[in-house]
Amino acid sequence: MTINLTAELAATRLMAVIRGTDTAAAIATGIALLTEGVSIVEVALTTPGACKAIEAIRAAAPEGSLVGAGTVLTNADVADVAAAGAQFVVTPAVVESIAESARRGLPVAAGALTPTEAYTAVQLGASAIKLFPSSVGGPAYLKAVRDPFPDIPFVAVGGVGLADLPGYFAAGAIAVGVGGPLVGDAASGGDLDALRERARAYLAATGGTARS
Repeated sequence: MTINLTAELAATRLMAVIRGTDTAAAIATGIALLTEGVSIVEVALTTPGACKAIEAIRAAAPEGSLVGAGTVLTNADVADVAAAGAQFVVTPAVVESIAESARRGLPVAAGALTPTEAYTAVQLGASAIKLFPSSVGGPAYLKAVRDPFPDIPFVAVGGVGLADLPGYFAAGAIAVGVGGPLVGDAASGGDLDALRERARAYLAATGGTARS
């Protein structure tokens, strides 16, 4: 089945970024987020056993959820995450994995900060641009970069707190990607109950709803 990552991001407006130090904790984090109703989760390859985590989270994911891989840099990384069942790819920069993911039919949210990087990433096959790190310039910078590229879907990622969401959405972000402010230390063995509370807060702020 072909996944329209841009449409899914625009509909849910929230992507959780899981980056931790423990495989089992990362898996538990992903499942907790999906259970609460966060339907798009990314596991960064800097997490130990990331591909195993992706496979396990994907197996437990409710229908309609998307489980992807982040910090995907190389063609070899793309092969690994595809084998693990990743449904989309996220990069931190304009790297070779963009074109390889597109070639394989895996949608890519490509990391870019400048207008040149954003345009280049789209030419390489990116479905959306992850403006990263968004905290460098905030919503005003997102608007400035987006103005000449109104047709490029931008996702604000990097230090996006709850209070920042209205500004990014007003500046034209189709969604936000949130790691630390949402996930906290859960993927390194931290409190899952606190994670669930933060997930509910982000879902409320993005217009989503927690699962019953």
